[in-house]
Amino acid sequence: MRTEDVLAAIATGLWRWDNATGIVTLDAEAARLLGLPAGPAELTEAAVRSRFHPVDWNEIDGIVNLAVAEGTLAEARLRIVDENGRVLRTVRSRSRPLIDGTDYHLVGTLQEVAEPPAGTAARTPVTGDWRRSREAFLLDAGRALAEARSTAEVLRVAASLSMPGFSPDGLAVFGVAGDRLTIIGHHGHNPGDDGPFADMPLDTDYPAAEVVRSGRAIYLPSPEEYRARFPATWPLAQRFGRESWAFLPLIVAGRTMGAWMAAFKHRVAFTPDERSVLTTVARMLAQALARAGVAESERELSLGLQRTMMPVLGPAIPGMEVAARYVPTGGGLQVGGDWYDMIQLPAGRVALVIGDVQGHDVRAAGLMGQLRIALRAYASEGHRPDAVLSRASRFLYGITDSAEGDHGGRFATCLYLEVDPATGAVDIARAGHPDPAIRMADGTVVQRPTAGGLPLGIVADTDYPTTRLTLEPGETLMICTDGLLETGGHDLESGWARIRKLLEQHDGADGLEVLADSLVQAVHGPGSHYTTGPFADRREDDIAVLLLSRTPGGAAQRVAVRRTALTVAQAEPERIAAGRRQLRELLHDWADPEQVDAAVLMVSEMLTNVLVHTDGDALLVAEATGEHGERLLRVEVADASDELPHKRRPGEMASSGRGLLLMEMLAQAWGVDPRGEGKSIWFELREGAAPAESAGPAGLESEAPMASFYDDEGPPAPPEGPPAAEPLA
Repeated sequence: MRTEDVLAAIATGLWRWDNATGIVTLDAEAARLLGLPAGPAELTEAAVRSRFHPVDWNEIDGIVNLAVAEGTLAEARLRIVDENGRVLRTVRSRSRPLIDGTDYHLVGTLQEVAEPPAGTAARTPVTGDWRRSREAFLLDAGRALAEARSTAEVLRVAASLSMPGFSPDGLAVFGVAGDRLTIIGHHGHNPGDDGPFADMPLDTDYPAAEVVRSGRAIYLPSPEEYRARFPATWPLAQRFGRESWAFLPLIVAGRTMGAWMAAFKHRVAFTPDERSVLTTVARMLAQALARAGVAESERELSLGLQRTMMPVLGPAIPGMEVAARYVPTGGGLQVGGDWYDMIQLPAGRVALVIGDVQGHDVRAAGLMGQLRIALRAYASEGHRPDAVLSRASRFLYGITDSAEGDHGGRFATCLYLEVDPATGAVDIARAGHPDPAIRMADGTVVQRPTAGGLPLGIVADTDYPTTRLTLEPGETLMICTDGLLETGGHDLESGWARIRKLLEQHDGADGLEVLADSLVQAVHGPGSHYTTGPFADRREDDIAVLLLSRTPGGAAQRVAVRRTALTVAQAEPERIAAGRRQLRELLHDWADPEQVDAAVLMVSEMLTNVLVHTDGDALLVAEATGEHGERLLRVEVADASDELPHKRRPGEMASSGRGLLLMEMLAQAWGVDPRGEGKSIWFELREGAAPAESAGPAGLESEAPMASFYDDEGPPAPPEGPPAAEPLA
């Protein structure tokens, strides 16, 4: 015996609702319970909805949405009504949502019940009261139309509306283009049926055209009245077999923007109450269509601006891989002040630019477009990175100062990189922008502090020093705007910690496109274009991110190498703290934390002595080689002074002179290497090894007295502290 026969014997029907298509499939018993002929049927959502009491439908709508959200069973009691709104019976519906991505199916049963449960009658009385049904319907329709965000969605909602007691069988929405009547959308007709109505002159003897001309509704309760009033176009309507028609104006702000037709297979008297419902729906439909039209125009303008202002990456760079992403802020036009660019330069070099104009509105986007063009022009002229940013700052200052009423003196941060693919050399100029980050071949991630100047446009003439680093094979460089770091309640510090973890977890074999997606998804959640969907309204700032990786040449190196470099200028003693932080990041997985503390202390002492006892800058280079647990750390600090250090023996109360003493105590090996101009002081630590007992420095006599790095006393050095102390300068 079939399952369907068993269920029919106990007055239980089966049904299935496809949310994507709006089609409801019923077996014979379910169709009978809904007051339809007892046979399998496929109906539209609107046709099925018209069989339920509107008050009950409002409740089941919320129950189903909750079941879809929670993955639970949806159960409710519903009253079945006929075409006149009279209650035929009460059924119990039980259904389970089957979710497939963003779409879902509802599969359930219908079973007739003798009476509603106790207490239900008092809350939703089975009275067939038309006025209460009308109020419930209008509330439901208003909510659904208010939530529609596109013209297609508005039309879909309008087609699913089931009016109390007189639901239409066919709908059409007409618009106006010049002196022509057009079809915006229709429902309940076959493809091609709209042909005669798609491009009709407004002076045609057709009800919708007259409604647009006059701004007044037309009600045709019978075919005879239609034929009598509009004989010229009656043959066009006759073939659809409808019995009654209502044509209502769609009016927004006093202007008739089109007409709405509701056609019925049964006769409708169009009583005052029924006309009131139709008029209210027409007003809500007009407002929804106007909102959707404005939103679609804004989206089209937004996409056009993006296509115009946001360039695609240029041709491939030999020996390198590039990936980039741009995510506009949520709300309003999907454009802002963030951008990235890649510029081809002479001799095979490439410039990479990333920047952020203050604000994320149309004015910021306009300034961004002008500034991006200016940067391209200056770069193409062959200027070095510092000169490019200096000229760009003068340009932005000029255009914002001369139009302060429009731009309010806005500024922009920017990071400009000139890359030599052959050597991996990267020259960087920075204008108030976050520093770049490097992911090394073994997964170690460090920020690379770079010299910088003020944001562009603040003052007319500004200097932008250049920092050079080398991108080794297998390393990846990341530059981004602050939106990637600060979104989600983070500041720059905690945001960088989040992004650094993602960079460390990335499998280098997946490629930069995967990494770029994972960085954006970690901030905003998944999405194919990141500009729509549930995460769109949560965006706090625009995001631009650009990744550059140097592909390994030939066989992979057998010995892992980590390297970092930092220049500390005389005028920037605060960068000593950046050097200590850089070294800790380089040694983040070093086996012995005490060795890390010792290395940081020695670096702090070496950098401080250069700034105190010489007139030049200090260049810090740190390199770790070998396998984990057996690595060798070598740190060098170079300066331009030719004077070599000599050891002295400081007194008990001396405030300086203990630098070389620390080197002897903490390093396995250390020394001083003279160079053509200047010298390099270095030390080495072997991971897990104990410090040398009293190793003398290479190039210095061991019997020399321990003192400062230099013969002259000079200004007193900062006081020494315990190895774990942070920071000294």
